[in-house]
Amino acid sequence: MHGINEALEFKPVRVAILTVSDTRTADNDTSGDVLEQRVKSAGHELADRAIVRDDKEAIQDRVSKWIDDATVDVVISTGGTGLTGRDVTPDAVKPLFEKEIEGFSVIFHQVSFQSVGLSTLQSRATAGLARGTFIFCLPGSNGAVKDGWDKVISFQLDSRHRPCNLVELMPRLMEQ
Repeated sequence: MHGINEALEFKPVRVAILTVSDTRTADNDTSGDVLEQRVKSAGHELADRAIVRDDKEAIQDRVSKWIDDATVDVVISTGGTGLTGRDVTPDAVKPLFEKEIEGFSVIFHQVSFQSVGLSTLQSRATAGLARGTFIFCLPGSNGAVKDGWDKVISFQLDSRHRPCNLVELMPRLMEQ
């Protein structure tokens, strides 16, 4: 059986949300708002939330601080995954990965294709693991955030998801 097994205990995780944008502020960060609402509605805890400009060093600095923070289990970014010159989120975050989760990009693009067709090719959505913290980088549109959370990330961050999920791996991520 695959899916959510309601008989199992739900274990909330602590999620930090990063919006990467040169134009968004706390007042108009709709994709960050969508993501925060979904994280909380799923029963998880918002560990922190920030907005940084499309700047490689600023992105890397913010994400590095979160992966060094024991109160953050997961980082989800929105924005900066496209192909333009200012889209540098994957370039900033991938060097931090100890392990890339290649399957995330594949599955995200399959899901995204159902919503936006071949336009999904313009995204460099990615995910990985750094110092025991899962990191997901989503595009900046509300639709992409909804697709990424609703159809992929939410299931892997649900400890009741079968046959397996990322939450059950968390105690073993720092094994040597």
